[in-house]
Amino acid sequence: MPLETPEWDKVTEWVREYLLDSTDPYTQLRHAGFPSEFIGGLPLTAVSAHNARVLVSSSHRTVDGQVRLLRALVLNDRLRNLPYVRDAEEYLDRLERDAEAHASQDVFRTQLLHGGAEVFLDREELRETLRAFVADDHKSVLLVDGEPHSGRSYTYAFIRYLSQHRRFCPARVLLGPTTTATKVVRRLASFVSDPRAGVVPPLATELDDPLPALDEAVHWVVVQATGAEDLFWFVLDDCDRLDPGSDVWDLIGQLALAIYEYGPVRRAQAPRLVLLGYGEAMQQLPYELRHSLCRDRARPAGPGDVRAFFDRYVRERPPPSLTALAAEEREAALAGLVDTAVDEVLAAVGGADGGTPGGGPGRPGGESYMRRLGTAVEGAVRVYRTLP
Repeated sequence: MPLETPEWDKVTEWVREYLLDSTDPYTQLRHAGFPSEFIGGLPLTAVSAHNARVLVSSSHRTVDGQVRLLRALVLNDRLRNLPYVRDAEEYLDRLERDAEAHASQDVFRTQLLHGGAEVFLDREELRETLRAFVADDHKSVLLVDGEPHSGRSYTYAFIRYLSQHRRFCPARVLLGPTTTATKVVRRLASFVSDPRAGVVPPLATELDDPLPALDEAVHWVVVQATGAEDLFWFVLDDCDRLDPGSDVWDLIGQLALAIYEYGPVRRAQAPRLVLLGYGEAMQQLPYELRHSLCRDRARPAGPGDVRAFFDRYVRERPPPSLTALAAEEREAALAGLVDTAVDEVLAAVGGADGGTPGGGPGRPGGESYMRRLGTAVEGAVRVYRTLP
């Protein structure tokens, strides 16, 4: 399972205290076993805190880089004599398992995210759309449409999972009727700039300030993202909740165009834009982007999708007690487990139409159908894992 932000903060502190507390950080890293070509690309200084952030950020780009960093910490003579080493060893074990999974499976086909704690059902078209989007540097905008409660925002869970394996950082902003362009730009700026540097986007801060052009602020954010250590995906969620007269519509068009224009300059490092809930009837994006767009339409998962999930899951992970059975008996037993799991999940969400758009997308004041379905499937998986 990937490390979360607080855990990476711990790692950064260990790097500062024990790995790079030196006046010659480059030599220190060579002694720790880091490759020369990797070390040569690091902009290190005499400040250990800065060097720690640079090393962690650069290592974070790939799963193998993360493993290499934690392995260096675990083997560090100073850290090995402290209680912290147990946490470092646990982090290393998690990352090694993550690296093994990354190397052995097609991450675009993954059904269980984050070490199996989260289920991602169906969305076959989305999986292949994302595969093409990631692989093609000329594609800069992904639009996901669909009816309310169909799983558009659910898309973000899969994007966040992919980011751990495909070297990018999703920067998500939730939109609503009161969202303004200024709020969105400031939120994106908080993702792409170092808050300790005190740098802010060129937007007015006082009522009597002359408001700079939105275009200037947008380009500032894109320049910051393009020059950052990490590759950013800007994710604007719930686009359909925006007020029709919101200035965020203009911001989206200018942001998409700015990203498109920076592509040829720094194609591999230019950010990308993901618009969730952005229908074809909404404000059209600039004409220049017509060949840079990828589209997906979300739909609610149904009973067939639940069955397909458990058909694959149960056969890939049969209970140990079935291994000694003959092939026909084993297949019958697995089919029975699938039937039981599907029945339990559908009962938990209210039957075969349990809240799909035909039967009402959500309960008043409660969770949407897709969230209830995901929770029910995750519960069934937890029960299945306890089988002998």
